[in-house]
Amino acid sequence: MKLARIGMIAAAILAAATVAYAQKPDFSGTWTLDPASAAGGRGGGVLGNGPATIKQTADALTIERTIDDAKLSVTFKLDGTDSRNMIMAPSGQLADSLSTVKFDGPKLTIATKQEIDGQMTESTQVWTVSGSTLTVESTNARGTQKQVYKKSS
Repeated sequence: MKLARIGMIAAAILAAATVAYAQKPDFSGTWTLDPASAAGGRGGGVLGNGPATIKQTADALTIERTIDDAKLSVTFKLDGTDSRNMIMAPSGQLADSLSTVKFDGPKLTIATKQEIDGQMTESTQVWTVSGSTLTVESTNARGTQKQVYKKSS
């Protein structure tokens, strides 16, 4: 009887630990680029220089920001299927893009393909969040850069 009770307690602890580990990080909030991490004055991909507001649900990650007077909103599906969005290209023009998002433990990876000026480009962003700090490591044909964002709400 005592052994069965210990086994049930151990199973409950294991189940709770498994659920806690499997939980995805929540990137929700309003994020602004830390100027010290800005590479050449440009922000990292879909977050830009911020502020950018992220809304995360079980199914999607939506990012809203304003560039000049234009509001830009992109939504990424979190089920591993492709998401189509208009994303700001380095030239400042909007470009049609196809992205896939996946979680790897505490990291979120956004792999994007888009055509810019007749050329197909690929980029990857890896997001990690710790408290009120969001780190985005962006890799494309020009190399890798890391930006740090601070949460304001």
